[in-house]
Amino acid sequence: MIIETRGLTKTYRMGAVEVDALRGVSLGVEAGEFLSVMGPSGSGKSTLMNIIGCLDRPTTGSYLFEAREMSGLDDAEFAHVRNRRIGFVFQTFNLLPRLSALKNVELPMVYGGVPPNARRERALAMLERVGLADRAGHRPMELSGGQQQRVAIARALVNEPAMILADEPTGNLDSRVGAEIMGMLDSLNKAGVTIIMVTHDPRVADAGGRRVILKDGMVESDEAVG
Repeated sequence: MIIETRGLTKTYRMGAVEVDALRGVSLGVEAGEFLSVMGPSGSGKSTLMNIIGCLDRPTTGSYLFEAREMSGLDDAEFAHVRNRRIGFVFQTFNLLPRLSALKNVELPMVYGGVPPNARRERALAMLERVGLADRAGHRPMELSGGQQQRVAIARALVNEPAMILADEPTGNLDSRVGAEIMGMLDSLNKAGVTIIMVTHDPRVADAGGRRVILKDGMVESDEAVG
């Protein structure tokens, strides 16, 4: 099992007010699964993804990633897991506008200390994998939305992560381009990549093999789809 959470809670303090974003979430994800996470605004989706992605820590509860308890890691170890073992794909692409597609894909390796020549070689290979080798020198503003998301996927893959977290990956794309991106994620999953995806679109959620619905910080349902 690649992910196991046990009784996760997350409480945010806003002045004198406490907000419970997660209220005891227990969830297991096997390596190679494609899991879709749905729920209304305020259901805890983003909070759960942040904890799973090692961007935040729970208030209470346990989170095991690749059978390793994350709560005991210091900040440097936490960052290392996030950089080397988890790839991120966001709705807004999160590409640096002044950098070329190639340099954007290289970024995770820069933080990981990979030598320049190896960075370039691996980044070009990833861009070729997503069909954008001929756009390596283009900046984000010179690319379409679909192409920018492909660059983001190449960036997510470049460190060969154990898992990809995709947050509304088709949210800023039209239906045709969105379908292309979902086809790419499906192909990656079939190649063995674990994917956890947040979406508000039931049709997009059905692309995964399993769907979890959150409500009020708790798991309301957890079922196989397709």
